[in-house]
Amino acid sequence: MTTKVAVVGATGRMGKFISGVVEAASDFSLVASLSSRSELSEMLEADIVVDVTAPSASPAVVDFAVSNGMSVLVGTSGWSEDRIQSLRSTLADAPDIGVVIIPNFSLGSALATSFAAAAARYFDSIEIIESHHAAKVDSPSGTAVRTAELMADARSERGPVMAAHVDQRARGEQVAGIPVHSLRMTGVVAHQQVIFGGPGEVLTIDHRTMSQDSYEAGILLGLRAARSARGVTVGLDQLVDLSATSRTASE
Repeated sequence: MTTKVAVVGATGRMGKFISGVVEAASDFSLVASLSSRSELSEMLEADIVVDVTAPSASPAVVDFAVSNGMSVLVGTSGWSEDRIQSLRSTLADAPDIGVVIIPNFSLGSALATSFAAAAARYFDSIEIIESHHAAKVDSPSGTAVRTAELMADARSERGPVMAAHVDQRARGEQVAGIPVHSLRMTGVVAHQQVIFGGPGEVLTIDHRTMSQDSYEAGILLGLRAARSARGVTVGLDQLVDLSATSRTASE
């Protein structure tokens, strides 16, 4: 028996790609493709809703799906910690529903973020440079925001990073106290560098997406997790086994 999927934002770059992944998978079927002009009621036939809209539209899509008993896979940026906590409160009254939020469907990106969180415990000078295609409307990216938040959490006992002159606009936007610099350029798919500075050394954790093909495995992981998800799950790192990385960081 296949799981029925509706894709909201199906006319965008990621929406078209996800629709193709769903159609090619034997355990899923695409039953609705919604654009910005569609009525949200068009998703009601689905078991799982995939949201790849815009940050401003995403909460309404998720709220509609949840209120109609459908689990959601969110691939839209803009889900800050405050917004996620509000969603957790909402789902407390819907114990059989799950929302899986994946800022980046690339397995390599999930690993790079995990490595960055581990390294953040050992360096006080940290900055992020993230680059995406020119059509990406939001910045910083959801991946950069999650990376910064996880690094800040990992170094909570160490304290804030050293970030000089952050009052100057050219120093980027501070996310969880970490400067993030965003580039939007033709020819780029997605690229993130997390740069750590220490006495006499610099460490860079670099991940570059060359094509959307890198997202397929993560999309399928997210869809399959959404089938049985309850409450809120954030990040592809929650769906893959990173225990070896965690053990190394703690030893």
